[in-house]
Amino acid sequence: MQEIFLIEDEEKVGKITRAFLEEAGFSVRWFLSGEEGWQALEKGETDLLVLDLRLPGKMQGEDICSRLREKGSKLPIIMLTAYGEEEERVRGLQLGADDYLVKPFSLRELVARIQALLRRTGKAPRVSKLSFVIEEEKLEIDLDRQESFINREKVELTQTEFRVLALLAQNPGRPFSREDLLEKIHGPAYDGFDRVIDAHIKNIRKKMGLDSGQFIQTLYGRGYKFSGRKEK
Repeated sequence: MQEIFLIEDEEKVGKITRAFLEEAGFSVRWFLSGEEGWQALEKGETDLLVLDLRLPGKMQGEDICSRLREKGSKLPIIMLTAYGEEEERVRGLQLGADDYLVKPFSLRELVARIQALLRRTGKAPRVSKLSFVIEEEKLEIDLDRQESFINREKVELTQTEFRVLALLAQNPGRPFSREDLLEKIHGPAYDGFDRVIDAHIKNIRKKMGLDSGQFIQTLYGRGYKFSGRKEK
């Protein structure tokens, strides 16, 4: 499953765009400010960036674009610009953006442009299937189909439960706080109680028939992490 970073400060636009891209088969991380997005870009790679050039705070979209290119990054970038702002579009392309869309834009066109840009840049799809074992238990996760199996028996998880499991499994050994998990699953605009993550973890374990230490480990006072021997 290919991952997209979306940096967009308008909550309505961000929520709708993220939902549509996820329906199209992408994993999406959404950031409300340039500062949040830049921090994530510095920490790890993604497959493509959808970037609003006009952002709140000191770090604008063009700052992010220029910094990435100055560092030598070849990350595909699609920028979002205001209607009629030709100078803005020209400036973004000069800074190294690969493509642009003018607001308000068609979500279907955005998906088509993302797919075309990924093909042109040769970004290969990420690993779509994961498999782990602990003693007698075998856990399989199909990221494309959003299906999970314990000892080849399908486990019916909700979409949110699957996303929690997939995120942990894609980062084995990495500790996640409850706040981290909430932000990555629901986005930074989510204002829910962080203990909701505990309920999701409890449901995942119950449906899979797992003990508390199998695959998903509780880090008391900190959060959770994934463990298990990865099968090749």
